[in-house]
Amino acid sequence: MIFRALFVCIVLLSGFTPVTCLAQSQTATLRVRFKLKGDPPQLPWIEPDRDKAFCGQRKIPDERLLVDQENHGIANVILYADTGRRGTPLPEVDREAKTVVISQMDCRYQPRVVFLAVGDTLKVASHDDVTHNANLQLVANAAPSVQSPPGTPLAVKLAWAEPAPIPIRCNIHPWMMGYAVILEHRYAAASDRDGVLEIKGLPPGEVTFRALHESAPLTAVILNGELTAWSGARFQVTLKPGFNDIGVVEVPAKAFEERLSVGK
Repeated sequence: MIFRALFVCIVLLSGFTPVTCLAQSQTATLRVRFKLKGDPPQLPWIEPDRDKAFCGQRKIPDERLLVDQENHGIANVILYADTGRRGTPLPEVDREAKTVVISQMDCRYQPRVVFLAVGDTLKVASHDDVTHNANLQLVANAAPSVQSPPGTPLAVKLAWAEPAPIPIRCNIHPWMMGYAVILEHRYAAASDRDGVLEIKGLPPGEVTFRALHESAPLTAVILNGELTAWSGARFQVTLKPGFNDIGVVEVPAKAFEERLSVGK
């Protein structure tokens, strides 16, 4: 890809100023922090009802909503550049195929969210001394649901983008859940324990993003103190070359109540 960029610059310099060449190499970084507004729900630890001798010895949090108790940062918010029908077309970028690993470890899927582009391979690695299965609920791609004896990985090559984050379940241990976000590009990230995420290498200009969380619709949020509606959980940002911090997005605690069934 470096050689391709140099070639483009040389060609452009034959008819345009060096500024045009410089623009070809400029990219943007987007930063945002997601935060819970209100009291974080107190979700109990998982009490395994299968393979208790192994899973019962692990501390397994309810990962449907992870909120930092001090700064109220929300982990595992998914944000990606939406290039679909309601999104923004972006220029194609050469990229090498990668193998992305999600692990069955301590009776959990770790990390909770993984990101892949078309052509990548998703590898489900088993590190536990009990049998798991990997039920990939793919829509555009085809994949078997197979059991993973201890130490046996599963690999799936992905030929198509998926319309939404794909759940990865273990039917043997029903609390085990992960997600694979499969896109036509790599402009995506998940928030860390403090609610912060960054997406690098973006093209400058207007870009449509989509924000998702497994336990709440992110359609009515508070952006830098102002109530904001995100239709279809989408919003537009005009990116300048370099660093773009759009601030703090607060999600009302009540948005999570229905899916989490808090207090029921």
